[in-house]
Amino acid sequence: MAGDKVLEFTDDNFEAEVLQSSEPVLVDFWATWCAPCKAIAPMIDELAETYAGKIRIGKVNVDENQATPGQYGVRGIPTLVLFKDGQIVDQVVGAVPRNQLEGLLDKAL
Repeated sequence: MAGDKVLEFTDDNFEAEVLQSSEPVLVDFWATWCAPCKAIAPMIDELAETYAGKIRIGKVNVDENQATPGQYGVRGIPTLVLFKDGQIVDQVVGAVPRNQLEGLLDKAL
């Protein structure tokens, strides 16, 4: 479901891949059964290409990894959370337009 540049984050690798990253990281909390998640997936792939080398973009499958979404209070999906230096900088819930996500990512640079 993810493009070449979209990373896969899990409960096991979240700290190393997201919280300890030297680059900002956008995390897409999603599930295979979630229609809005599927709707924004191509946009997430495009953003991962556009921001490659500047911002890491990855997904957490909430069905397969339940500890991490619980830790960050993810109640609805898709939830997109932007981390910088291990801290939450911003987040959006639901399928949002590309320009809103670009504005979110640009703030982190």
